[in-house]
Amino acid sequence: MRPAPVKPAKARKLAAAGWRVGTAREFLGLSEDEARLVSIRLALVDAIRKARARSGLSQVALAERMSSSQSRVAKIEAGDPSVSLDLIIRALIASDASDLEIGAALGTKIRGSGRSSRKAGDLK
Repeated sequence: MRPAPVKPAKARKLAAAGWRVGTAREFLGLSEDEARLVSIRLALVDAIRKARARSGLSQVALAERMSSSQSRVAKIEAGDPSVSLDLIIRALIASDASDLEIGAALGTKIRGSGRSSRKAGDLK
């Protein structure tokens, strides 16, 4: 689950105490594209947890389907940056996520993005 945004009253109290309130993107110094990639990865990881729970699979059972280990599945579900997008998609497929569920995870509103798409020539 993602944390809820800080409520305005709490943000004021924190600011009054000398704390600075901002986004993870600001704190980590991420570019817009980097923040979008993180949001996509998190949406896919959320979809894995939901599909695994819906299918009644334990992390061990999902790992067996993937020819992997339970600790690797735990890393996938924790959003560990060492996990490749390929492995995340493999976990989604092994957890019986439908093509529609995978597409819905990819189509999730990306936080902080004012863009909905780019032309192919705009990609760097």
